Amino acid sequence: MIYKFQSKADSDLFMNVGPAERILSIIGKAGAKGIIEPAEMPAAIAALEAAVNEEEQAREEAANAAAADGQVVSSAQPIGLKQRAWPFIQMLKRCQQADVPVVWGV
Repeated sequence: MIYKFQSKADSDLFMNVGPAERILSIIGKAGAKGIIEPAEMPAAIAALEAAVNEEEQAREEAANAAAADGQVVSSAQPIGLKQRAWPFIQMLKRCQQADVPVVWGV
């Protein structure tokens, strides 16, 4: 399944089900259909940015712990929430500025 996020202020954003459901759960939205009103967008953006920061910090701490144990730490970074959420956060910011909602599943 693919989620299609739409708004009048931005182009459509397509996202695979796994990352989309993770992002929606972080902002307190769930379901195959929904809407994020402009008034909800600042809280949604803040929640996503906090989750991204937590994941980045946990990843850094794990790498530091592995290095302290003498393990070889790869510099390659797997795709994480930061990369998955960035387009959605940008969409929310543009929609908030334009005062239009984001909808999906309609």
